[in-house]
Order: sequence, then structure tokens, then C-alpha cells
Amino acid sequence: LSLMWYNRLRRGRWCSHNLEKSSLMSKPRIVYFEKEDILHLVITDEDEYNSLELAPNITAELNDQNEPIGVEILNASSFLRDMVVESVQAKIAQVLAVTTV
Repeated sequence: LSLMWYNRLRRGRWCSHNLEKSSLMSKPRIVYFEKEDILHLVITDEDEYNSLELAPNITAELNDQNEPIGVEILNASSFLRDMVVESVQAKIAQVLAVTTV
């Protein structure tokens, strides 16, 4: 699920180039709260009016027009570890499939 979420985020409406076109943000930034193990992607400093749980421990923060202004990831170290492992495994499988054909 984490890799699927990452791909949707990367390919979808929230891609940075799409957000720049809509002038929602100047430059996103990432804040990590080590004690709580929370990763917060700040897309814009607008006020949060709503939130949407995308997956367990992943919440999108929305402005008054339901546009994303941030993403909060709980248990971030586990999430990132799992996402990196899944991504690496997928790439290895792709490379092996190409080289064995």
C-alpha cells in the first residue's frame, strides 16, 4: 500500500510541477519530529480546513478548497523503510526481468 500511495502521489494531482502551475506553493519542505516519529510534508502555509486519511498513518491536509496543503505520516521511519525496500525490490525485479529475456 505504501508504494501504491507513493506512486499516486508522484503521478497524480499532487506532483510538484502541478502544484507549481496552480501557484499553491513556493517550495515544499519536510519537517521530521524525531521524538514522535512524524514526517510532515508542508506544501503551502495555508490554513488547514479539512483532512483526509489516505491510508493508515497517512493524512492529507486540505485547504478550504480541498486542495492539498500538507501530508502527515505517522510512524515515518517504518513507512520510509518499507517504501524504500518495496521500491528497491521492484527495481531489482525489473532489472532481472530485462536481463533474463
